[in-house]
Amino acid sequence: MAGFLVRRLINYLVLVVVATSLAYMLAASALDPRSNYEGRNPPLPPAVIDARLDELNLNTETPLFERYLTWARGVLHGDFGLTVTGDSVNEDLRRRAGVSLRLVTLGLIFGSVTGVLIGAYAAVKQYGVFDRLSTIGSFVVLAIPTVVLANMLIIAAVWFNDLVGAKIFLVSGEYSDGLQGGLGAQFVDRVQHLVLPTLSLSLGLIAVYSRYQRNMMLDVLGADFIRTAMAKGLSRRAALVKHALRTALIPAVTYFAFSFGTLITGATFTEKIFGWHGLGEQLVNSIFTNDVNTVAAISCLAAFSVLLAALASDVLHAVLDPRVRMG
Repeated sequence: MAGFLVRRLINYLVLVVVATSLAYMLAASALDPRSNYEGRNPPLPPAVIDARLDELNLNTETPLFERYLTWARGVLHGDFGLTVTGDSVNEDLRRRAGVSLRLVTLGLIFGSVTGVLIGAYAAVKQYGVFDRLSTIGSFVVLAIPTVVLANMLIIAAVWFNDLVGAKIFLVSGEYSDGLQGGLGAQFVDRVQHLVLPTLSLSLGLIAVYSRYQRNMMLDVLGADFIRTAMAKGLSRRAALVKHALRTALIPAVTYFAFSFGTLITGATFTEKIFGWHGLGEQLVNSIFTNDVNTVAAISCLAAFSVLLAALASDVLHAVLDPRVRMG
């Protein structure tokens, strides 16, 4: 198993380098930091603009590959460079990365686990009431864009708060400013802010995973090894959980890494709507301000996040499939 994981890690590291390099090249080619200095009154001399852009490693007059090498050397030392305003990219993204990863990780775990359980149960109860309701619910959720779904959750939360006469769900920000109280009160406040954006990210995953897991579960329910296990005296419930579900989970854990990568970018709308200042929000802002270094840094962080999710997926795959451990 160790050899398998080492080989996978090497492959992933190569892919991260390639993906990050291409992201920098694309951002440096498409964005124009020089335009940030246009229209100023009085206008800045071209020499001053060039000197400032050289300081930030954003001068389009410098060959693209030379700018890339300068940026890559900094990344190897843990420095993602400077923003268009001259601030450290590292300092700006350190807190934002924690915000996004906390939101995305919780959304992914809750969405995937819930979706797998719903899909597996729907397969066992094929064509029953639960199966039909979960199918209808999944298609309805998948048909609603994330932006619309998030706003529907906000409207429902406001209605529920008015109904009970208390602020149970908080719809904006990561926490309440100026909150008084101990750790318990702060924890509850964080959870109240976290519920809606987590649901916004999770509902789509629940719909996808439930459909995916239902189909995988149906493929193994009639397999010979399930009938053999039951013929040897294993109860139907034990056979379904120990053998059928375990086998049907293998494709689902492979999809896990791709789900994480999708959420990293998909969280952009969620962060904007719910006022969470994370990587997604900053990515949009950086594109509008032609901030090449920040765009490339966020792409690099996203690639590493997908790498970690892919490794977790490989570990789960090895746990579920003994053939991988022996390979």
